[in-house]
Amino acid sequence: MNISFSPQRRNDALIIEKAGEVLTINGTAFDFSVIPEGATLPASAVDCEFITGNVQRIEGILHLTMILPHGPDPSADVANPADLSMPPDGVLAIPFDLPTSEQSQEDDGDE
Repeated sequence: MNISFSPQRRNDALIIEKAGEVLTINGTAFDFSVIPEGATLPASAVDCEFITGNVQRIEGILHLTMILPHGPDPSADVANPADLSMPPDGVLAIPFDLPTSEQSQEDDGDE
């Protein structure tokens, strides 16, 4: 599996857990094992706002692009994230920035 990221300014969190070819994204499981070799599943066919590109199987490997949410001043690792190539099963280590105290105060005021 190869996961690319498209950074986007948003306040949501992203938690991805991988089990084989099943990705659980913020608590919802998506099973991509049914995608045959050479096939493309349009992003619009996947009911997940974080999957922003088509899901493809090329030479046996799944390829997909996901939105990577970030705050108003992302670090270089978040603004230009590396792809996750063949990540192990479990919760994926995706780049993120800890909120600053200023951002936390803004978020508290949004409630």
